[in-house]
Amino acid sequence: MTPAATEVSAARIWIAGARPRTLPAAVVPVAVGTAAVSGPIIAWRAVAALVVALALQVATNYVNDYADGVRGTDDARVGPLRLVASGSATAAQVKAAAALAFAVAGVAGAALAMAVGSELLVVGAVSMLAGWAYTGGPKPYGYLGLGELFVFVFFGLVATAGSTYVHTEALTAVNEGLVDDMAVSLVAAVPVGLLAVALLVINILRDDPADTESGKRTLAVRLGDPGTRLMYQGLLIAVAAGIVAVTLLGRPWALIGLLGLVVARDPLRRVRADTRAADLIPALAGTAQVQLLTGLLLAVGLVLSR
Repeated sequence: MTPAATEVSAARIWIAGARPRTLPAAVVPVAVGTAAVSGPIIAWRAVAALVVALALQVATNYVNDYADGVRGTDDARVGPLRLVASGSATAAQVKAAAALAFAVAGVAGAALAMAVGSELLVVGAVSMLAGWAYTGGPKPYGYLGLGELFVFVFFGLVATAGSTYVHTEALTAVNEGLVDDMAVSLVAAVPVGLLAVALLVINILRDDPADTESGKRTLAVRLGDPGTRLMYQGLLIAVAAGIVAVTLLGRPWALIGLLGLVVARDPLRRVRADTRAADLIPALAGTAQVQLLTGLLLAVGLVLSR
C-alpha cells in the first residue's frame, strides 16, 4: 500500500470512529434554532454555532470510544467501528482526538462569546463537561441510565435555543408581531431533542445484550428490551405532537416537518419485529435519516412562516 493510500485509509478510520451517522444530532438543532429567528441572521454566527455543535458531538463520540475501550465494555460490541476496541487506534490517541475536538468547539464558542456575551462561555464549559462525563470519568452518568436526559437537554434545548440566542442576543425577541422567537425556539427544541433521544435509544437497544453483560445500567437495560422498544415508538409519536405544538405559535408551515416522519417506517418495522443486534444497525441509520429530514423540514417550515 502506498503512503497516500495509507493516509486515506487512516483518515477513513478516524471518520468512522467519529460516528458520522450521529452528526444529525448536531446539525438539526442549529438549523431549527437559526430558522426560529424572525429577524436578521448573521451568517458567520450560524456557521460558528454549527462548528461548536459538530465538534462537541464528535468529541463526545471519541470520549465514548476511549472510555468504553479502556473499560473493555466495547469488546463484544456489534455495530460501527470502535477505534480502541478494534485496535485501530490506541486509547491515548482517541483521548487526544477528543481533546482536539473539544478545542475546536472552544475556539468557535469563544468567537461567539466575544460577539454575543460571556454567558456563552459558561454554557460552552458546561456542555463540554457534560460531553466528557457522559461516559468518561469515574462515575459516567451514561452508565446510570441518564444519557437520554443529557441528549435531550444539550442536543435539544441548549443547542436549539442557543442557536437562536446568538442572533437575537436576548431571551425575548419579537419581530413583526410574531410570537417571541425564543418561545418558538424552545417549543421547537422539544421535538428536536426527542429525535436525538430516539437516535440514542435505538443505539442502546442494539447494544443492550453487551451492556447487560458489561454491567452498564443504561436506560435500555433498566427498562428491558420490550420497554425500550415501546419507548422508541412513543418518542416518534411525541415528536409529531411537538411539531404540531410549534404550529400553534404562529408558525403554521412548521407542519411540513411531519413529512420527515414518513421515513420512520423501516426503523419502526424493525423495532416492532423484535429484531436483534446486527439487524438493528439499519434501524440506526434509518433513525438518523428521520432525524435529519424531519429537523430540516421543520426548519424550512419555520422560515416559510416568518
